[in-house]
Order: sequence, then C-alpha cells, then structure tokens
Amino acid sequence: MRWLVTGAHGMLGQDLVTRLGSGGHTVTAVDREAVDITEPAAVLEAVRGHDVVANCAAWTAVDDAETREGDAFRINAVGAASVARAAAAAGARVVHVSTDYVFDGDVGGPFDEHAPVAPRTAYGRTKAAGEWAVRAEAADHLVVRTAWLYGARGACFPRTIARVARERGGLDVVDDQHGQPTWTVDLADLLVRLVEQDAPAGTYHGTSSGHTSWWGFARAVVEAAGMDPEIVRPTTSEAFARPAPRPAWSVLGHDALRAAGVEPIGDWADRWRTAAEEVLGS
Repeated sequence: MRWLVTGAHGMLGQDLVTRLGSGGHTVTAVDREAVDITEPAAVLEAVRGHDVVANCAAWTAVDDAETREGDAFRINAVGAASVARAAAAAGARVVHVSTDYVFDGDVGGPFDEHAPVAPRTAYGRTKAAGEWAVRAEAADHLVVRTAWLYGARGACFPRTIARVARERGGLDVVDDQHGQPTWTVDLADLLVRLVEQDAPAGTYHGTSSGHTSWWGFARAVVEAAGMDPEIVRPTTSEAFARPAPRPAWSVLGHDALRAAGVEPIGDWADRWRTAAEEVLGS
C-alpha cells in the first residue's frame, strides 16, 4: 500500500514511518515544512496517488491551547478536515489520531468508543472538533484515540522522570490521575494492523491495556533506570496546578478493536518492560 504520513517528524510519526517501511509499504513522510495541512490545495496535491493517509499532525501543547485555542483549532480541526476531505477526494482511507482529552475524565469504568465526548480543555475541544470533521468529510475513516504516549524519538514522561530522578535523588509525582502508558511503537503497529486487517470505518482506542497512575508509571520508570522506586513520592494534582486541568481518569476501553478482530495493545507494564531500554537509552 502507498501511505502518506503527516506529522512524520513527531514521536509517533517517526515510529509509524519505520513500521510501514519494515512492513513493505511505500511511504511518503511529510511534516509542516513540506505540507501545511490547513492549506487544502497543498494537501490535495500531497494525497494524490496514495491509498492511506495517516494524520499524525497535531497541536499538542495542552497548556498553551488555553490561551491560543484558535491556533490549536486551526491545526486540530481545520487541518484534520482538510486532510480527510483530500483523502476522500483521492479515494484513500484516512487514519486520524485523536486523544483521551475528548472525554471529561470523570472516574469510572473504561470509556468506550461511543461514550459522549465532553472535553474540559481547549485542547480537548479542538481535538473533538477534529474527530467530527474527519467523520463528516471522509466516510472511510479510522479515528484512533490514544493517551499517555511515550517513545524514543521525542520528549516524553519516562525520559524526563529518569533525568529528574538522577539529578535530584527523589521526586513527587501525582497519584490521582489514572491512564494507560502507551509506547509509540505499539500505537504505530496498531494503526498499520487496523488498515491491513481492513477494520470497518469507525472509532477505535489505541492505548495499552490495564492502567496505572502517573506515580505508578514513574516508579516503573525509575526502577527500569536502575534506581530505587521508593524515591518517587505520591502527591496530588492540586500540588501541580496547570492552566489546563488534566483528566483524573484516562482509561479507554478496546471493545471496538476486539469486535473488528484486531488485537489490542498488551498490558502497559509488560509493554514498558519491553520498551524501557530503547526509550531510556536513546
């Protein structure tokens, strides 16, 4: 298959390009310098001749979006609409990456794929608008929500935690926000498998199975880095107030994957043990 990957220089985009290349696909990798996804004519030209368009381009500065929602909307919603419209015109399938921030984050069971969206941040609102735009513009769409991404090819929570732990000898990490740490390598593989297995158009959740808190994840990171996990102390969200409130509960269900016959990503702790050397050693 011939794939176009937008946002190809990002942490996820790079791993997706690598996964596609190793799987025998033909890949065109573009970033904003090559293709501005908010420019319809440029996107239409870039999409032409491809079978699949994976939109990994996004405004991900969650706190900055609170004061620059218009800028975030331009990329996360207008840009997503442009990519989806161009894919539909070219007869290509569009794979759009979204986020857990489209939900309200209230504690409960895992959010299923059809749970009502109720974003509480500017970032979440712009991503929810992007999901709507993709569904409206392209019937053949795969909207894949993810959360708590980490990888070897960009700034991420594990690398920051390991560095701070070494520098300070201890640190406080919130224990009242729960989610699913997800390796970009695993998400990239899932995106490809969804297309290769011809999953029905719709919304899917691309996160690891199981769940933990940021504190629990930090302990696993510190231990993998060869330090005593006891140096990671639990604290509350109130101690780390930020412009955009973080969801207390970012646990996503995977029923749609199973219904499509696509295996979800494995347990977060098992996947972290596999990923740790590559992520922390980079």
